[in-house]
Amino acid sequence: MTHSFFFFALIGLAALSFLYGHRRIRAIAQRQPGKLHSQPRFHGALLALYVGVPPFILWGLWQLLMPLMLAGFLQDRLTTLNVSPSELGILLAQAQAVAAGDLNANFVADAVRDGATYYLSLQTRADQIFQAIAALLVIIGFSLGLRLIGLRSTVRTKVETFAMRLMLVASAVAILTTIGIILSLIFETIRFFASVPVSEFLFGLHWSPQIAIREGQAGGSGAFGAVPLFAGTMMITVIAMCVAVPIGLLSAIFLSEYATTRVRSIIKPALEILAGIPTVVYGFFAALIVAPALRNTGADLGLILSSESALAAGLVMGIMIIPFVSSLSDDVINAVPQTLRDGAAALGATPSETIRQVVLPAALPGIISAVLLAVSRAIGETMIVVMAAGVAANLTANPFESVTTITVQIVMLLVGDQEFDSPKTLAAFALGMVLFIATLALNAIAIYVSRRYREQYD
Repeated sequence: MTHSFFFFALIGLAALSFLYGHRRIRAIAQRQPGKLHSQPRFHGALLALYVGVPPFILWGLWQLLMPLMLAGFLQDRLTTLNVSPSELGILLAQAQAVAAGDLNANFVADAVRDGATYYLSLQTRADQIFQAIAALLVIIGFSLGLRLIGLRSTVRTKVETFAMRLMLVASAVAILTTIGIILSLIFETIRFFASVPVSEFLFGLHWSPQIAIREGQAGGSGAFGAVPLFAGTMMITVIAMCVAVPIGLLSAIFLSEYATTRVRSIIKPALEILAGIPTVVYGFFAALIVAPALRNTGADLGLILSSESALAAGLVMGIMIIPFVSSLSDDVINAVPQTLRDGAAALGATPSETIRQVVLPAALPGIISAVLLAVSRAIGETMIVVMAAGVAANLTANPFESVTTITVQIVMLLVGDQEFDSPKTLAAFALGMVLFIATLALNAIAIYVSRRYREQYD
């Protein structure tokens, strides 16, 4: 049974159960006098939950545990070949690859083919057991759900309790995922700092994580000074914000204070289209249009611009971030009560004076939060930097030169076949930890500013 067939069959059974429960309670209400405690849709929903949820939970546990069990059975069978642990691992992987169809059975040993046949038989038997248990759960769930359908049955409470617990589980999954990410970063970062001093990483001026291949080459075991990465990230982010903040904020002021309904209905969706464009498209735009234009313009002015520069990446990144600043600032400005504008107008203030002295001060906490969130978005951008600014870790304050960022180096360190025991690969986790702390600090500042300076209006 394929995953798609199982899901469609389960959804179909749940839908049929909902319709049956809905019609059954209506029929009972017509035959028996009295008032329903819960509406028919709750009875149908409860029956659908009893039919659909237990098999779905079974499927999740089955997908998590059964591959481990099957691999254990196969390993026990291959252990009879009396091979070393490393060879046993290779044979196990080959047998599973042959069973999945990823490896031609003619290119492996007879023992591997026998193991693959045995593995397939185990999978077939496991699928049959799963189908039988799932069908039994559907029957039991349908029977139990039918017993709860009645005029005075409190099925609404049960359905709402399930919905509340489902939301609690979703929240727990998000929290546990965050904790898992943090712990993985912490453990790997500790391993990295066991090989590379913290002072060298945070204050070193040379970044060359490649292991040297000859005597006298820079960094005999790699140079892991991350200051060039921090400087490049900050330079591109500052350039991007110099573009995004003025344009985004002025656009928000125009849309909320000056634009007519018709103009707003045209400009606002056009601005928000920028948020839906893939970053790789922005990267192409930066590499093919912006960077050559800047280089040619610089040549006309007597300036030397690299074909890959921080300026090109920052300008295009700023264009990409405009919708974040504009949309969030527009919502904040629109949230300012109209009575403040009317009061300023009654005192003789012009529209521009009202905006400068009343609206913007009232909306300032939200605007600052929008800017800080946009900064977090800029710090985490990768594709535009790769295509427009390059991957060279240069420590420079010249925006016309090529630089790189933290996210780009994380990608470069983890590309290809890498050993996770080497400082080169573990450096990616240290950079990820720095990036995580920076974005977390920015988000915390945004929340603090929003709460600290938020104005309450009646």
